[in-house]
Amino acid sequence: MGSLPELTMGRLFSSWQLDVPALLFVALLGALYCWGVLRLRRRGEYWPVARVAAFALLGLGTLVVATMSALAVYDHVLFWPAAVQNILLDLVAPLGLALGDPLGLALRALSERYAGRVERVVTGRLVRLLTFPVVSTALVLATELTVYFTPYFETALRVGWLHELMYLHLLLAGCLFVIPVLTREEALPAWCTHPVRAALVFLDGVIDAVPGIVVMTHGTLIAGSWYLHHAPSWSPDVQGDQQLGGGAMISIAELVALPFLLAILAQWARIERSETVALDRRLQAELIPAAPAAEGAGEKADRARPWWETESSAVAQRIRQQR
Repeated sequence: MGSLPELTMGRLFSSWQLDVPALLFVALLGALYCWGVLRLRRRGEYWPVARVAAFALLGLGTLVVATMSALAVYDHVLFWPAAVQNILLDLVAPLGLALGDPLGLALRALSERYAGRVERVVTGRLVRLLTFPVVSTALVLATELTVYFTPYFETALRVGWLHELMYLHLLLAGCLFVIPVLTREEALPAWCTHPVRAALVFLDGVIDAVPGIVVMTHGTLIAGSWYLHHAPSWSPDVQGDQQLGGGAMISIAELVALPFLLAILAQWARIERSETVALDRRLQAELIPAAPAAEGAGEKADRARPWWETESSAVAQRIRQQR
């Protein structure tokens, strides 16, 4: 490993390196997503541009930044770039990918046969177990703590293929929580309504700060033997470097929680509006005045008792409230 120049603000934006496995992975995800969007457009179906932008810029863009920017260039000599790298893969990239709704796109773009297979996998026992809110949150927390407080991280710094596997591990752990929470498909239990999801996101934001707090306050250096040996001459304070990394983890985790929560609330509002519109259309279709049955000249027609006074459905209750 050659000596790296001091990490300045300019080099933070201008230093890049090629990571072939990461680049191939990003290209594969991007190609599959583009195929789905183009397939829908050829059928004359609409797919929101905002979802494409979120998937490409926030999702795939974050993957590129985490694995090929200055964070990747300097992660072997400084701890804080590695910490930022990992939190981007664990929290930010999954949020961008989830906002693109790849699961919904796949179910619409694939043929009925293959869409059925995807749906069976998503609703299978293993996936439901891994994406169950408490389980997925625990997996994200366990992944972060395992990376930093076992030999996993230091070994990954020494072994290139394990480092790539760690990238994938962090990304998948984050996706297990984020994608089901933001998807419209039946990937979560029925009781996990949007108010419950908002509460889960708030709780997850608190839990996501735990690894950063532990890293920042931990007395023993993480991967200490590696960073003490490879610390550059222009940054000899390894302990301060670790505290900086822990602080960055906390800050990013809390910053991500807000747009995540806003995305849940926006989705909730859209669903409420669509349900209201559908209900209003049903009301307009069913509220047809009964024709009068004349019994004699000058007599008022008798009307049958309205159905909304006898039924207990949601539509009937809404009509009674409006009258």
